[in-house]
Amino acid sequence: MFITEEDAFDPQEMLSLYDSVGWEGYTADVDKLCRGLRNSHLVITARDGSGTLLGLARTVSDDEHICYVQDVVVNPAHHRQGVGRALVEDLMRRYSHCRFFVLSTDHESSPEGKRNHAFYRSLGFLSLRGEADGGLRAAQEPP
Repeated sequence: MFITEEDAFDPQEMLSLYDSVGWEGYTADVDKLCRGLRNSHLVITARDGSGTLLGLARTVSDDEHICYVQDVVVNPAHHRQGVGRALVEDLMRRYSHCRFFVLSTDHESSPEGKRNHAFYRSLGFLSLRGEADGGLRAAQEPP
C-alpha cells in the first residue's frame, strides 16, 4: 500500500469509493464531490500496488493553527487492514506543526459511531464535547 497526495479525481472512482460506505450526501452529485475534493487543503489516497483505490482522507486547514479532517473513507473490503490508520497517521505527521488536529464522527450509540470512536481513540484522540451533541469532536495537540 502506498499513500500519496492527489489533486485530480476520477469521478467514477470517487463515486465508487464514497458509495461503498453509503455516503449518499456526497454521491448524489459526483461533480460536486470532485469539486469539494479539489477545493480541500489536502487530499491523500491509499492505493494498492496495482493502483486500486483503497481509501482517501482530506483536510480543511489554515496550515498554521488548525487542521480539520473532513473525510476518512476506506472501502469496506479493506477495513481492518491498516488503511484508515495509515491515512490518519500520515495526516497527523503532515500537520504536526498545527496547534489543533480536529475531526468529528457519528454518535457513539450508532453501530458505525461505536467503531469510529474506538478507532480514533486508539490513535490518541480525545472527546472535546459531551456525547449528547450527536458525535465525537476529537482533537489532538502535537507533542
